[in-house]
Amino acid sequence: MKTIFKFALAILLCALTACANQSSDAARVRVGYFPNITHAQALIGFADGTFARALGDDAKLDAKIFNAGPAAIEAMFAGQLDLAYIGPNPAINGYVKSKGAALRIIAGATSGGAVLVVRADAGIASAQDLRGKKIATPQIGNTQDVAARAWLIKQGFKLKEQGGDTQVVPTANPDILTLFRKKEIDAAWVPEPWGARLVHEANGKIFLDERELWTDGKFVTAHIIVSAKFLREHPARVEKFLSAHVELTQRINADPASAKQKLNAEIERLTGKPLPTQVLDDAWARQAITYDPIRASLIGSADAAFQLGFLGDAPPNLDGIYDLTLLNRVLQAKNLPAIK
Repeated sequence: MKTIFKFALAILLCALTACANQSSDAARVRVGYFPNITHAQALIGFADGTFARALGDDAKLDAKIFNAGPAAIEAMFAGQLDLAYIGPNPAINGYVKSKGAALRIIAGATSGGAVLVVRADAGIASAQDLRGKKIATPQIGNTQDVAARAWLIKQGFKLKEQGGDTQVVPTANPDILTLFRKKEIDAAWVPEPWGARLVHEANGKIFLDERELWTDGKFVTAHIIVSAKFLREHPARVEKFLSAHVELTQRINADPASAKQKLNAEIERLTGKPLPTQVLDDAWARQAITYDPIRASLIGSADAAFQLGFLGDAPPNLDGIYDLTLLNRVLQAKNLPAIK
């Protein structure tokens, strides 16, 4: 009898523990972002408590730092991440890979902030001078890699893997800086602040600002994605988070000098080293902080990725990738124009 009682008690305790754990998990909002200037709202919002105040007692924030988009997507697939600041191509890949089931784009974060930098001593004065050169990008299939390959092909180049002599070399951003200094690569298509660092630290010069390739100079560099499951189950928390995001966007644009100071302090806390003021100012000038996801540029990036063979055999159907319902509700409450 005692044995049966102990067994039943053990089952009850296990059940209560499981329920407690589930309750704890349900009360968390797990947000991924990078220690990068293109994720300014996330860095500042976690540092100064804006997100925590917006959510109040409804949930506890759990910040998760990533260095690459694919890792954040895998974490979302594994149920370990609810929201993330991320670039367009990882979001597209995650949506396509999950057949639209895994995620939704719910707001923009940054526009611009990507450049093609050439070595000042590489003899590159025109696009045709890139023939036979080595051009680095951060990661195969990532946003800048797709942009670089599409642009080079449009210039009439055949890439090395296609039997040509112009080579795209996917390389981590810190290694790009090292190879640039060693003159082992001739150019690099990179996001900021790496473009500014190549200019100020490695004898580089801006050959092309990617804004020149897009309508009105606007293209998505970072936006916010949410787990489709989390969006269904916790729309109120997502709306509160978006309200804080819009508030941060407005505050950053109203006082960029103060925002850059806060941003750099947080970058120093997370990475151990702040950006030099000249690098930060230069990089910041080539991007715009926004909550507009700039839908047209995402479709353009997806088309380019498909043409390059990164998205399978059939053109991707991205009809359901956006859900701007809650963003527009937040904008209406703040008397701001809706995003279409």
